[in-house]
Amino acid sequence: MTSHTGVAGGANQARGVVFVHTCTKAMSAHVSWALERVLDSEVNLEFTPQPALEGALRCEYAWHGTPGTGSRIATELRAFPGLRFEVTEDPTPGADGERYSCTPELGIFRATIATNGDVLVGEEQLREMLGRSMAASILGEEFNMEDELELLMGRPWDDELEPFRHAGDGAPVRWLNQVG
Repeated sequence: MTSHTGVAGGANQARGVVFVHTCTKAMSAHVSWALERVLDSEVNLEFTPQPALEGALRCEYAWHGTPGTGSRIATELRAFPGLRFEVTEDPTPGADGERYSCTPELGIFRATIATNGDVLVGEEQLREMLGRSMAASILGEEFNMEDELELLMGRPWDDELEPFRHAGDGAPVRWLNQVG
């Protein structure tokens, strides 16, 4: 895994990892340039073949920056068609950890992440879901609470990205859904 160390350290310094799970060779330079724009520093990504999708490449990149950098990286990368990626940002004083997951089929998902790696579901998200549940009940419509909770926790994105996380024999693997 390559690392970005060009930003001076500080008490409120954020860090995280970009996982590009699938990228075309033609798009790889553009992904590097997008990260350079956000990080305001040279980025050298080491792309390797993605065994889960013929012709695709993958890479991981550790970054350091100001809090909120993970969000800016995810915003830049989601513009690339066909790109599957995840961006993590560890918590900093005054800021929760975050994870962004993106697939061509599902779009982008953002989750607040606890220090132990759990996805945190907010009070307003739960209130909105319960309101939809009540409305469905009044209208006599189906509402599957388990499916709705899985959606709030990003399960469809995890299910779709899991085969790409394995990377292949001898390649680095980082499990995003396990506490280490």
